Amino acid sequence: MDKMKLGIVVSEFNYDITMMMLERAKSHAEFLKMKVTHVVKVPGVYDIPFALKKLLRRDDVDGAVVLGAVIEGDTSHDEVVMQQASRRILDISLEEGKPVGLGITGHGMTRLQAEERIERAKNAVEAAYKLWLRTKDL
Repeated sequence: MDKMKLGIVVSEFNYDITMMMLERAKSHAEFLKMKVTHVVKVPGVYDIPFALKKLLRRDDVDGAVVLGAVIEGDTSHDEVVMQQASRRILDISLEEGKPVGLGITGHGMTRLQAEERIERAKNAVEAAYKLWLRTKDL
């Protein structure tokens, strides 16, 4: 069976949380016998689509996972960032014809809630893998 070649784009904003998400994602990819070919760190969730598009255009990437934690602030900035990034991430996945697992938690979360959701990175890896596996021969 083919191994899925996975790229990961991770936000450095809320680094203490997102780097734990990255470790969970890499570990779960290894468990699923996937090959992580690239890890790209970007400043924030809003910056993920730019790197994702470049990553998905590579021949050594079958799909990707995006990771980040959008924590609530004093304004609606967290909501705007999450809405815009998630919409563009989906658009890029469709444009490039490659699956992307959404591992960005938030918006409206507290820091404690973000910490409780670190394991969701594994769900994103699983989603990308299942979508790739079920559609690769279509």
